[in-house]
This record gives sequence, C-alpha cells and structure tokens, in this order.
Amino acid sequence: MRIDKFLNIVNLTKRRSIAQDMCLNQVVFINGSVAKPSKEIKIGDIIDLVFFDRQKKLKVLDIPKHKTIPKQDALKYIEEII
Repeated sequence: MRIDKFLNIVNLTKRRSIAQDMCLNQVVFINGSVAKPSKEIKIGDIIDLVFFDRQKKLKVLDIPKHKTIPKQDALKYIEEII
C-alpha cells in the first residue's frame, strides 16, 4: 500500500492530499529515508513524521484491507515508538 494512502486510512491525516504534500515536503521518512507519496510500505516498516515542534515514530503492524477504518481501530495497524 502507498504511504500517502496508508497515512490517510489509519487517520494520521485528514485527507490523502495532505499526506502527499507531507511526503513532497520531505517530512515523512520510511526506515530512515525520505518517502515519496508512491512508496510502498510493508509490515514492520518504521515511519517517522517530522512536525514543527515534535517527531512521531510509528511501526506498521498490519496493512488495512478496506478503504476506511474506524478511528478506534487505528492501533491495530500502527504502534507508536518512543
């Protein structure tokens, strides 16, 4: 699954276009390298999101099979790493 689509489905961004902009502005990293919006993710990948005042590190636990998931189910797909 594409990283921009994944970020949107697991409710880390409100829209896929926002996830695409984040990738194009080089604030999304997969396993330490800058991610393009079309970069495919796999189970076990580490996603780094760099915001203005903080950084969020997430581990991919599973790939969603559906286009939308409930917000409370997001933790089945990602785990925040401290």
